[in-house]
Amino acid sequence: MVQSASKLNREEIVDRLTSLVGAGAVVTDDRQLREASVDRFKKYQAVHGIYDAPPPAAIVNATSVDDVSKVLAFADENRINIVARTGRTGTEGGLETAVTDTIVLDGSGLDEIIKIDEENMQVTAGCGVQLQVLEDTLRGKGYTTGHSPQSKPLAQMGGLVSTRSIGQFSTLYGAIEDMVVGLEAVFPDGTVSRIKNVPRRATGPDIRHIVIGNEGALCYITEVTVKIFKYQPENNEFHGFLVDDMATGTAIIREVVVGGFKPSVVRVYSPEDAGQHFSHFSKGKCVVVFVAEGPKGIVRATSEEIERVAAQHAHEQVDPKLIEAWFDNLNWGPDKIEAEKEVMRAKAELGYTTEVSCDWSKVTELYGAVMNRIRTEYPHADDLTLLGAHSSHSYQTGTNLYFVYDYKINCEPEEEIHKYHVPLNAIIVEEALRVGGSMVHHHGVGKYRTAWTKQEHGSAYHMLAKLKEAFDPNGIMNKGTIFPLDA
Repeated sequence: MVQSASKLNREEIVDRLTSLVGAGAVVTDDRQLREASVDRFKKYQAVHGIYDAPPPAAIVNATSVDDVSKVLAFADENRINIVARTGRTGTEGGLETAVTDTIVLDGSGLDEIIKIDEENMQVTAGCGVQLQVLEDTLRGKGYTTGHSPQSKPLAQMGGLVSTRSIGQFSTLYGAIEDMVVGLEAVFPDGTVSRIKNVPRRATGPDIRHIVIGNEGALCYITEVTVKIFKYQPENNEFHGFLVDDMATGTAIIREVVVGGFKPSVVRVYSPEDAGQHFSHFSKGKCVVVFVAEGPKGIVRATSEEIERVAAQHAHEQVDPKLIEAWFDNLNWGPDKIEAEKEVMRAKAELGYTTEVSCDWSKVTELYGAVMNRIRTEYPHADDLTLLGAHSSHSYQTGTNLYFVYDYKINCEPEEEIHKYHVPLNAIIVEEALRVGGSMVHHHGVGKYRTAWTKQEHGSAYHMLAKLKEAFDPNGIMNKGTIFPLDA
């Protein structure tokens, strides 16, 4: 916990906010404040009513860019910490309130789909537009954003861009940074900056990337414009294979991707991870999954290449209908989150993930090193009920590994995070950095990987630190996220 640098107390902060945006926009209900102090990194504690982060002074429900500008300028002038949020699907502590008397600035009310531009193939939306709502609207017109993270039923556009999100069809459509055309953001002094929508330009550094992925540590995203694509699900073709090991599975997906083909889904699951998703057919083996998507001719050519590559390796083919059924149930909505909460309450069991990335040449080494360290060095390995991994986002130069770990909780709820989640997360991050990979692939740094931020960036950390100095000189934006607290 960090003490507020402001000279204003909680009551004074609330009074000033009320005068700025009106009483109806300022929330001071104790329960809502407690729940706003954490995100899904501390989901087990939260479901048991334990909140050890300092509750915010208030939640402000902004409904306009002007609201955001006024609140940020007020906070900056008075050295009050700000946590920016929209859909509240964060998993890495980025929404945690590390500072006493924080203001949580919620942009869910900026929820207008501003313009669907079919000629220029882009859509502009407020930061509070739910991705599911946007997708449903676009699909009704024959289009898609191509962005489909597991959190799609809940996530909102501002948070997706702010955390450098990625969707399950990224190998075809790209990650959020590939989709963003332009955007609008508000900086701590209240300055509203708009980056115009153009297909490309060579006018110096790409300033979109000051904003994309800033996790509320530099500015507040209020509006985004992203590309749209033709939606042609009738052409989808599904492929699944059983292989003996991760090395074989990785070799198959690598050859398809580096050969220039772009299936929307490209995955390989370890036997353990496959067992929880595909137990009805995985047979204790690794499962390789592809989905070819897009125009019919491209889909057919992609499928032919997938089949050709798979034929070069020992494998067993899976009925495509089984892969299609899995594909139709990828996302997590409120129902699945509530079901997870019931399991946590009733059985003291939990599951988490840590996602990292590395070059193709290091995938097998990284996978083996993490599995070995956890099994042999982690003191509570006997409590693990699942330890596995999968690759789900691939590139010309490498891929990600999404490590999955479930465990029985043999401790008090307030001890869980430090007994299990934090040390397991650390082992995975350490091994990714050791092999020259990245400590985060798509969930964001949050507040629990900042210990490795300097190691991640090395000599380039200088550039990152200068951004913080320039755009948030008073240090009010989401303290402890991305940037280590000692910085």
